[in-house]
Amino acid sequence: MLGLMQNQPLLISTLITFAERNHGDGEIVSRRVEGDIHRYTYRDLARRARQLANVLDGMGLQFSDRVASLAWNGYRHMEMYFGVSGSGRVLHTVNPRLHPDQIAWIVNHAEDQVLCFDMTFLPIVQAVHAKCPTVKKWVALCDADRLPADSGIPGLTSYEDWIGGAPGEYDWPTFDENSASSMCYTSGTTGNPKAALYSHRSTTLHAYAAALPDVMCLSARDSVLPVVPMFHVNAWGIPYSAALTGCKVVFPGPALDGKSVYELIEAEGVTFAAGVPTVWQMLLNHVQAAGLKFSTLGRTVIGGSACPPAMITAFQDGYGVSVLHAWGMTEMSPLGTLCTLKNKHLRMGRDEQMHILQKQGRAIYGVEMKIVGADGKEQPWDGKAYGDLLVRGPWILERYYKGESPLVKDEHGVGWFPTGDVATIDADGYMQITDRSKDVIKSGGEWISSIDIENIAMAHPAVAMAACVGMPHPKWDERPIVVVARRPGAEVTREELLAFYEGKTAKWQIPDDVVFVDAIPLGATGKMLKTRLREQLAGYKLPGL
Repeated sequence: MLGLMQNQPLLISTLITFAERNHGDGEIVSRRVEGDIHRYTYRDLARRARQLANVLDGMGLQFSDRVASLAWNGYRHMEMYFGVSGSGRVLHTVNPRLHPDQIAWIVNHAEDQVLCFDMTFLPIVQAVHAKCPTVKKWVALCDADRLPADSGIPGLTSYEDWIGGAPGEYDWPTFDENSASSMCYTSGTTGNPKAALYSHRSTTLHAYAAALPDVMCLSARDSVLPVVPMFHVNAWGIPYSAALTGCKVVFPGPALDGKSVYELIEAEGVTFAAGVPTVWQMLLNHVQAAGLKFSTLGRTVIGGSACPPAMITAFQDGYGVSVLHAWGMTEMSPLGTLCTLKNKHLRMGRDEQMHILQKQGRAIYGVEMKIVGADGKEQPWDGKAYGDLLVRGPWILERYYKGESPLVKDEHGVGWFPTGDVATIDADGYMQITDRSKDVIKSGGEWISSIDIENIAMAHPAVAMAACVGMPHPKWDERPIVVVARRPGAEVTREELLAFYEGKTAKWQIPDDVVFVDAIPLGATGKMLKTRLREQLAGYKLPGL
């Protein structure tokens, strides 16, 4: 017997319709590429998203045709989130930090029909447009008077001219909620990138989950600054959760330096911000150097890579900002876990609480996870046993677009996504990433966490960034070294940094050497590129060998 409830599909268009009706005067503020501040409302956003949908219909784009964006976080980009997907097409957010050859490959693989780009990325488009035969229309996300006299791109149109004459009325179509809504390619550190193809159902469920109190805790009372790029896993789903809750949205555009981000936080009364550790490090450096405080910022979610405990302490002790440690992946839409305390933890001392808050956190409802050993058998949730982390759920990838299914089957034939992370899970369900499978260091048959080594180095006041890698050793197989970029104007010697490890980890886990570099290579999403670091260390030998 079926339930007797109405059957209404979970579609992205319902989110913007809801926001317009219930939070129509809610603010959306954007720092534009031009440098000025643009303001409008959810009502304006909904109308312009409908104009965009009318234009796509007028072009004759078919259901599920791909429309690409190459853009910063801003109001026009958000209009594409709803206008493209809501009309039944697929929004393909392209990462502009990739190499132009990779961008061309991705655009062709996705068979994008339209590509809209911020003027910052005109040189990229000029380099790739002739290599992208499926793209019928190139659109610059700007006013008509901002178009260059000769861009070299045939038929280039400004976004405002493109949608400006279209009607603001549009009946959003109804279709299967499992239809594709958007796609995001992995950063492609090895081989060609792979695409996660999200559905309306998965995106809407993810938006619900992200807003939960034990996740991002978003509400109409918040002013939210998504520093995490909209081209990186849909800014962790924040644009959708924002429409669902009606919170004020503040977009930083291309200005991601510490000074610009701080000024926007203060000017717009931001209460919640989201980003990767590298961006927050720049913000902290600016605030600390200038002797500033936050007047409204109360919490920030940090993900993308492990957040150093020193950063959590700096935010919480120095500025009263709660840090929510999060973990997820492109293949997971992306949220998998978020770290908040349980009621029983509130009576603990600060050090005990910090021990918990340094973990990646508990699974969000909708995400199942387990750790398995080399034999494929599930490991206990005791906070000690570690294994390969597997996940499954309604917003987790089943197979890649035009590609294979990466799922592994358990003894019951149930498919699980292998994350590539090594982790522990404690009795309360708190998961902690201890390493990437490919970065685990085995020394004398014993396992060393590169993340632990990096976190200790990052706690030193002279260290801006640290990466731990294993180097070959004839007796121990591998030994760890730490590669360090110093803070500007700061000094620390090899001996001083190695002494800093004393008492903080087992003696045999202390790195054998420190290598100082000007900068640690970062990937397109701000993560450290250890593959490139290892290439730079070619020919290196451990001391005494």
